[in-house]
Amino acid sequence: MRKEMSLLKKHVESVVGKADWSGKSLEYSAFFELKMFKKKELLMSAGERNFPLFFVSSGCLHMYFESEKGSKQTVQMAIENWWLTDVMAFVKNRSADFSIQAVTPVTVLCISKENYDRLLETYSDWNHYFRKVFEIAYGASLLRMKYQYAYTKEERYRYFIAQYPEFEQRVPQYLLASFLGITPEYISELRAKIRS
Repeated sequence: MRKEMSLLKKHVESVVGKADWSGKSLEYSAFFELKMFKKKELLMSAGERNFPLFFVSSGCLHMYFESEKGSKQTVQMAIENWWLTDVMAFVKNRSADFSIQAVTPVTVLCISKENYDRLLETYSDWNHYFRKVFEIAYGASLLRMKYQYAYTKEERYRYFIAQYPEFEQRVPQYLLASFLGITPEYISELRAKIRS
């Protein structure tokens, strides 16, 4: 777990600046649990309660809901150094509206709601860090809404791959299409157009 905590420390420093973890690494690690999941394995399911907040150490996740017709609609994805959970359900301690699945084999640090609250109460530096993380996430969700409504399908795709090129190679085309609100066939057409 040392490697994963080191990765988390680097992320904390990238968000809030130099972090003094001297003598605290072991204390901090007590709040987290290390878990590994296989490709396509569920980390949490819609309807579940008491699930953690996940910090991706390696791999890729996607969060989705299932429509009444049974199709999956991807609403969020996460790669290394990203956090993922059903935030409203986590914060309000209610049943999840979304499921989270491993897109690739994944290693995550998990923090339960109880440990999250204790961490924030005990160490004020973590309050600052998580406030920044959630501010960034909220801003990103607003931008996503903007490009979902204001951009054409092609503009959405081009914007996404320009902003997040690492996803294009790591996420299956059908998940990327679901996230962007377009069809996998259309992504194939766009890729062919871009290559020519």
